Amino acid sequence: RRNTRVFQGILTQSSAKFAEKMRANFYENKFLAQVLKIEGAKPMKNIILSADGDRMVYSVPNTVADNLEKYCMEFIHWLETSPDAKRYRKNGVMCYDESDFILYLNKYVFPKEQSVFVKNLGSEYDQRVNFEHKDCPSFNF
Repeated sequence: RRNTRVFQGILTQSSAKFAEKMRANFYENKFLAQVLKIEGAKPMKNIILSADGDRMVYSVPNTVADNLEKYCMEFIHWLETSPDAKRYRKNGVMCYDESDFILYLNKYVFPKEQSVFVKNLGSEYDQRVNFEHKDCPSFNF
């Protein structure tokens, strides 16, 4: 019910199309979380990622959250060296963001434990406002 009020607030502040997209994303992620629980996936933890933009919360396997910097550095090394990461290298510059890290985790590292988007915290992250995420490990690419 609380989420319904949030979506109604979005409707008054923004377009109905945007609100519908937000609602669909919310229910899709809620469904994915339920599917993961049903299939007996290992426990997941939330992390906060950013690439000098909005800070995003993702639900990832516990081992990633517990060793976030290690996995992020392995991802950067993969970007630099893997033939599979060639599309991220353009004219000597690497172009990627936090969603590419999640794709890497899902495809190459934990294909049976899919990480999912949870929430956009925006660019102005305030731990007083986002108390529920204050203890989440974070990494800025």
